[in-house]
Amino acid sequence: MISIQELSKIYTSKKKQVIGVDKVSLDIQEGEIYGIVGYSGAGKSTLLRCMNILERPTSGKVYIDDIDLLSLSKKDLRKARQSIGMIFQGFHLAMGKTVLENVAFALKAAGKPKQERNDRARRLLELVGLSDKADQYPAQLSGGQKQRVSIARALANDPKVLLCDEATSALDPNTTQSILKLLKKINRELGLTIVLITHEMEVVKEICDRCAVMEEGKVVEQGAAYEIFASPQNALTKRFIRTVIDFHVPEELLKKSSGTIVQMKFTGGQAGDTVVSDLLQNYKIKGNILHGNVDYIQEKALGTFVMELTGDPQEVGRAVESLKTILDEVEVLNHDRSADQPVARAE
Repeated sequence: MISIQELSKIYTSKKKQVIGVDKVSLDIQEGEIYGIVGYSGAGKSTLLRCMNILERPTSGKVYIDDIDLLSLSKKDLRKARQSIGMIFQGFHLAMGKTVLENVAFALKAAGKPKQERNDRARRLLELVGLSDKADQYPAQLSGGQKQRVSIARALANDPKVLLCDEATSALDPNTTQSILKLLKKINRELGLTIVLITHEMEVVKEICDRCAVMEEGKVVEQGAAYEIFASPQNALTKRFIRTVIDFHVPEELLKKSSGTIVQMKFTGGQAGDTVVSDLLQNYKIKGNILHGNVDYIQEKALGTFVMELTGDPQEVGRAVESLKTILDEVEVLNHDRSADQPVARAE
């Protein structure tokens, strides 16, 4: 659906060149929700604007639905953009127009007759849950309602792609959740391909099928959202994930413990297995769960448990080695102080 090939965007000032996007390549599949995450200045919004040529790339290729956008004339590019909807953090609504008029405006620009524009706009307002707000003005709406109007307007010309630039950043957590649910509903009901720009990993966790992490204009990691959360490779990705799933164990707890503290990560079906109870039954040790959490990414479980194991040091060591053969990730955070030979730290 969307293919970005070696795309770069360089801004030139009198004194120096600034690289906004640095040789980025992405393939976004039809019908998926794809997240692009990064801190401010990472280049993610510039990349998004290059996708519909609001920013013209310095080099590289942009294909949407097998159409090379950079090869199009201005007239053909305007026509191609009708299949690409876009929503922004700041809503960008016409304050002097009603909600209905805001949604219908995009259809007017496309040359649709008035009755068709209004009928289509009303159907879209019903889709986003604002059919009762058609005659109100943006100033009368909450932030979440304004964003719903923006979404309806972006859908006016029945696009195949919806680009979302920090669409939830200005909203409170509850409103953010409602907008994400709406985007997921639109994705499922309309089969729309959605690209989300965000600095919040929670957004990726909630609705994205796949994602890319950007830093200094480059994509430093990309893949299925679940795999990114379960096994992040890049240091920046790990920092982002810690904002959503915190595996931190307080240092005081480690100092006070006299046993061996082990952190275990459960992925997929492992989260429902009886690994911990089997461990305590099979080895002559005692276990105390210090921390446990299970998250769901794309309806797949990702669990983390931290346990203190006590008993004969050799038996504890055998139990830890057994865990390593079962689970993808096992890390010893603190060793039994009574052990003559500490258990080797997991890789």
